[in-house]
This record gives sequence, C-alpha cells and structure tokens, in this order.
Amino acid sequence: MSLPPGTVPRTAVVVGNPKPASRTLTAARRVAHGLTGSEQHLEVDLATWGTSLLDPEDAAVDDLVRRVGEAELVVVASPTYKATYTGLLKVFLDRFPAGGLRGVAVPVMLGAGPAHALAPDTTLRPLLAELGAVTPVRGLYVLDRDHDDPAAYDGWLASARPVVASLLDHRPHLTGVPA
Repeated sequence: MSLPPGTVPRTAVVVGNPKPASRTLTAARRVAHGLTGSEQHLEVDLATWGTSLLDPEDAAVDDLVRRVGEAELVVVASPTYKATYTGLLKVFLDRFPAGGLRGVAVPVMLGAGPAHALAPDTTLRPLLAELGAVTPVRGLYVLDRDHDDPAAYDGWLASARPVVASLLDHRPHLTGVPA
C-alpha cells in the first residue's frame, strides 16, 4: 500500500529491481510487514520512475528522497547483479546527502543461488550506513525460487524483529530525529 504524497512515512520500502512489480518488491513488502505488522508504508518501486531518477532537477524525486530519508524504517531491496545491488538502486541512493537516511535501514537482496548470500552485508549494508542509517541487523538474502515462501523469511524475521522494534521504540534517542 502506498501512502499519499506529503505524508511522512513510518516505514518505506525501496526496491531497485529494473522490472516493476517484481519478486524483489514482493520480498520487500513481506519484510516490511514482518518487521512492523503493518501494510501501511511508502512504496518506492524505482522501475516505475524511469528517467526522472536521472534528472537532478526533478522535484518529485527530490520529494521522494526527502520522504524516504524521514522514514523511521527503510527496507531497501535489490536483486543481486554481479554480486552487488543494481545500478538503478545506486542512482536513487546517490541522490541522498550524507546523513540523508535518518532511520533504521534493512538491506534485502534476492539471488539465483547461495554464492552471493553475503551481498546484502558486504555491499548494500555499508552504503546504507554511509548515508546515515542505523543498520542493526544482518541483511537478508533470499533465493529467487523461495521469494514467496514464508519459511525463507521466518528465521531472519524472528531474530531481526526484536532488534528493529527496540530501536524504533528508542528512535529519537538514537537518531536525533523526532518520532
């Protein structure tokens, strides 16, 4: 579910898959719901934004960056391409200034096989931290074939949920951003 423009989101889901309405989006939604229990979030399916992401003067993209930056929790998801996140996601994240992500961020990546299981923690998590996000839990890697299987998420969610919830409960203290 998407939130209306101008609303400051509690949770944002950002998906860097170049295909709209992808398995990556399905996985990110599942993680956001699993961490918060809510279907209410700002949903950013970058594939639907097209070339506007490349226009440094695009006010709608600037507003989107601001709203994602203000979210308390950001689930950032990408398919794994050549052991890292997509260029589409990088183009969007490059729009954020230092400290532009002020909440908790969770990296999620999907891939064809287990060889890239460390990609969320070795590539995406450091970038999110560099942008100012608190990244308290290891990233989640899901095999493409398991993207719609709840069991692929259950163990990770069981360990991540209490950590994320605790940080969100203490968010103003940790990030200096009003709740």
